[in-house]
Amino acid sequence: MATNPSYGRRAFLKDSVVSTVRAAHELVKQADGLPVEPPAAPTRLDWLRPPGATEEQLFLTRCTKCNDCVAACPPGAIKAHPADGTPVLFADQSPCLLCEDVPCIAACATEALLPVERINDVRMGIASVSQRLCTAGQGCHACVSKCPTDALVMDFASLHLSVVKEACVGCGMCEMVCKTVSDHVAIRVIPSRRLEAMDT
Repeated sequence: MATNPSYGRRAFLKDSVVSTVRAAHELVKQADGLPVEPPAAPTRLDWLRPPGATEEQLFLTRCTKCNDCVAACPPGAIKAHPADGTPVLFADQSPCLLCEDVPCIAACATEALLPVERINDVRMGIASVSQRLCTAGQGCHACVSKCPTDALVMDFASLHLSVVKEACVGCGMCEMVCKTVSDHVAIRVIPSRRLEAMDT
């Protein structure tokens, strides 16, 4: 590798001293019990909108980021997105429990979340299975038993798990269960906004 001719011994020593001082500063903060700034986490793109969310562009014009749906969510699954404050769910952390009375929708006064006739009419996304990572063939059916809408089906002939798209509401329960019981998450929910983009 070519060496920068302008980067001499003096510059090297200066940079070394600066790095050492920074490291020492962080150690002092830790020793004094002061908060140390953690490295910035990568921005996640796999978030879901709450039940009843309108098409994404319309949602963004109607949502006022009031957090009423966040406060109304009994299990606390709905969070304000750290980047823009809009309501989201992270399926692998806290999926939607599909509350029968859907209080998050009732709390929305701007129609960013619209009423649904039945819980099965909710469409937050669709689950997708990685057959390469899935251990259903080794006897794991945890996600099947936890799916609230019976959208997951085990084919015992092929030992493959499949998703009934018409029944899947995208609640994320399967993704969280898979993360809990397996070393590799084999099932992910594709958010509705991405499905919308694929259709256009």
